[in-house]
Order: sequence, then structure tokens, then C-alpha cells
Amino acid sequence: MSREKVDLWVGIFVLIGALALVFLALKAGNLLNVLAVGNTYTVTANFDNIGGLKPRAPVKSAGVVVGRVSSITFDDKMYQGVVTMELDSRYQFPVDSSAKILTSGLLGEQYIGIEPGGDEKNFVAGDKIRYTQSAVVLENLISQFLYSKAAEGGSSSQAGDAAK
Repeated sequence: MSREKVDLWVGIFVLIGALALVFLALKAGNLLNVLAVGNTYTVTANFDNIGGLKPRAPVKSAGVVVGRVSSITFDDKMYQGVVTMELDSRYQFPVDSSAKILTSGLLGEQYIGIEPGGDEKNFVAGDKIRYTQSAVVLENLISQFLYSKAAEGGSSSQAGDAAK
């Protein structure tokens, strides 16, 4: 094979590798799978703690992506995080549906899970999800576990001292 053909093949493989890296970067940043250019409607929800939720995070129901988080702001009157979501208009949810901030796996990305309610009326653009559950923060769970174990250890040693 001549030198020019080898250089051409090396260039093609380098280009394919660069395209693969761009694809992986877009996939990791949730920028690849944008909702179709269809109709969406906006709903908001207030959470006491949003944890590590980020804009562009998926909104799922029954494991299916039904929308994306469009923005996260802070309500300085209620001292809560306000999450604005763009939901695909193909998916309608009753007004008594609830929203939870969940985590994919043990340390994975966070997303919003919507559990449908039973009301006959559905959300319309601009509605607010009333029933929410904040993110579970791993550090808070660990500290609660450690403090409960420390309290158990302190109370059992005090009971042992009283018995003596």
C-alpha cells in the first residue's frame, strides 16, 4: 500500500474517533435526545430540596421520558426550589398527580418521576404540581444512621451504668 493510502485511512479513523467523542459528550450532557419539535406544555413544582437535579434532566413516568426540566429557580418567599418542566403534549396527567425527585441507581443522575393521580381533569399549561417529594440526600441518610447508632450506644451505656 502506498504512503498516501495509509495516510488517508489513518485520517478516516481519526475523524471517526473524533465524531464518537462528540457523540458521547452530547449523550452524557443530555443534549442529544431533545424532545421532538412537537408541542409541549409547562408545569411547575416546588420542592424543599432538589438535591443534584439539573436543567435538561429527564421527567419520567413509568420509566418513559415524558419531558425535560427546563429551569430551576429559588422562591425566596417559600424558601423552596421551583422546578419548571416541559412535558410532551402527547402525555396528559391528572391534576392530582405527584412528582418525586429520584435517582438512577445508587449514585446516578437525578430525574423527576411523575405518578399519575385519579382525577378526571388534566394539567394544562402553567399548572402547578401540588404533591411533591424532595430528593433523598445520601449524606443526610448516613448522618441520621450514625446519629441513631450513637444515641443507641449512649443510652445502652447509661442503662449499664445505672445497673451497677
